[in-house]
Amino acid sequence: MAEREGGSSSEMSLKDQGNEFFKSGKYLKAAALYTQAIKQDPSNPTLYSNRAAALLQLDKLNKALDDAEMTIKLKPEWEKGYFRKGSILEAMKRYDDALAAFEIALQYNPQSQEVTKKIKRINQLVREGKRAQEVENMRSNVDMAKHLQALKPELSGKYGSEECWKDMFAFLVETMETAVKSWHETSKLDARVYFLLDKEKTQTDKYAPIVNIDKYAEESFSKAACLVTPKSIIAYPQVWKGQGSRKWKHAQNDGFFVQFETPSLRKLWFIPSSNEKGQTLCRDPDGLDIGAHEILPRLFKENLPSS
Repeated sequence: MAEREGGSSSEMSLKDQGNEFFKSGKYLKAAALYTQAIKQDPSNPTLYSNRAAALLQLDKLNKALDDAEMTIKLKPEWEKGYFRKGSILEAMKRYDDALAAFEIALQYNPQSQEVTKKIKRINQLVREGKRAQEVENMRSNVDMAKHLQALKPELSGKYGSEECWKDMFAFLVETMETAVKSWHETSKLDARVYFLLDKEKTQTDKYAPIVNIDKYAEESFSKAACLVTPKSIIAYPQVWKGQGSRKWKHAQNDGFFVQFETPSLRKLWFIPSSNEKGQTLCRDPDGLDIGAHEILPRLFKENLPSS
């Protein structure tokens, strides 16, 4: 709000006219009148403060900030200059600088409810901004390998060849990360089974590495397969309710399943998702009991130990 303050009759007339235009939302005319008044009385801090307020409404933020700084220079112990500066910095989304300005304003006028509300508002914006950045970092830096470290010893124990089990692990990680990134972008996935083909045995012109879920694994000499499917097309998470240890614990969470199949090892995860700060965010994969929750029956013939 533009300020009223005593002065010469000519200056008061220009300033008061500017105030009337400001109150009626005619900020450009208000700023023009404040400029005329400043020419007559260039050492009056109220005029710079008022023009800063008008320029802020016109989104002329750099010029408004200059006027706020001039207000502070002419009257350094007046909280209004710091309030103007804080409001302009808030509009610039320079929240830390805005908070510092508002805190100085509060020092000079501890009873100001207007300033107190601004400080609370800025603190909230800072918290929201930090959380939004955290969400964006989590969305951008998908690292499924760290969540699947416990699978490495299992794969190594089932498949002695380091090259073999590392290929399987890398295949699973890549499939999961691709699914998460797609989910982040669109909040949906097509149900697919991805196959890790044997490069030496597979006729790759005949067997594609990505196929619909009605295809089979063994004819292609695949080493592993990975089903990715959204929860929305699966009917029986509702059936899992009330089954004790098998109870479906993700309530209404959206998300998708990843079922990993090899001849000797089967795993199942659910990756829940939520909406944070207007962004879709996948949570950490939750391992499920595949015996209770399998999406597809076994895809490979089981490798049984020799008798």
